[in-house]
This record gives sequence, C-alpha cells and structure tokens, in this order.
Amino acid sequence: MRQPAPGRSKTAAPRPTPPKPVDLARWLFILSAVVGMVRFLVQVSDRGMLIDELRLRQPTLGQDELDAAATGGTFFSLLLAVGLVLICSRLANRMAAGRNWARVALTVLAGAGILFGVVRLITVGTGFATAYGLVVSPLDLVFNVITMAIDVVAVVLAFHPAAAGYFRSRPVTVDRAPDHP
Repeated sequence: MRQPAPGRSKTAAPRPTPPKPVDLARWLFILSAVVGMVRFLVQVSDRGMLIDELRLRQPTLGQDELDAAATGGTFFSLLLAVGLVLICSRLANRMAAGRNWARVALTVLAGAGILFGVVRLITVGTGFATAYGLVVSPLDLVFNVITMAIDVVAVVLAFHPAAAGYFRSRPVTVDRAPDHP
C-alpha cells in the first residue's frame, strides 16, 4: 500500500454503498450488454448467411476468399462484442461508484439502443424491411425487445429519485501539501 509523502495528509471519505436502484441499474446495464453480445454472436454464427451475403456483395470472390472473409469477420465481431461488454461493465461499475458522467454515458448508449430498436420494430412492422429485401429473423426481434426493455428499466432506475442524492458532489480524496514553502 502506498503511503502519503512526508508532510502530506491523505483524507478519504468512506465509499458509500450505492442505493438499491443504482445497484440494480448497474446489473441491468451489464445484462443488456451481455444479451446484446449474445444477439450479435447468434447473428454472426450463421456462417452460411455470412457467405451468401458476401457472395452477393462481392461476386468476384472465390470460395476460399469468401471463407477467409467470413472467418475474419466472425473473429473481429467476437472481439468487438467482448470489448463492448467490457466497456459497458466498466461504465456501470463507475456509475455504481457514484460517477454521474458514467450514468449519463450509459443513458446515452441505452437511449441510442432503444431508438434503433424502435426504428427496427417500425421497419419490420410496416413492411419496409421486406420491401427493401432486408431479412430480420423472429429471434432477432425477440432479442431486440428484450434489450430495449432492460435498457428502459435500467435508465429509469439510474434516475430514480432515491438515487438522485447519490450522484451529487461529495468529498473526494485530497492530498494536502504543507502551508510553508
């Protein structure tokens, strides 16, 4: 453990326990990220669909090139999905530690997810997806609704009145130098 430099005192306020709504919101934000990752992995695990899509977009590629592109895309997608879960987990834990900026960042991310989810549902429900040749599986729609519901509840809990005081400014660790030169 690191000791303060001579002549400096270190005062630290005890870390308060997050209110129940904030703690629950943290776990819901993390759950939403994990469900989103599972959804993403289900989509990219359909290798046949990936190769068909690549063949449609790049008809000049040979089978070996299509296989390599599908493998590379799947690997990159896996890295991206894990990275996003780690980022959301880190933000959620910062929020639970009382960092308002993390609560705002998670709200923006959740809001974007909710907005895109609503647009997707409207696109499928009105028939625009079919009219433009977009195929959206029923399983994808189920994941969409689940993540939207989790995000809505997480945001509501993060801004619950019982949590408001937790995000107000409070004492932080301060290093104090002696008053003499």
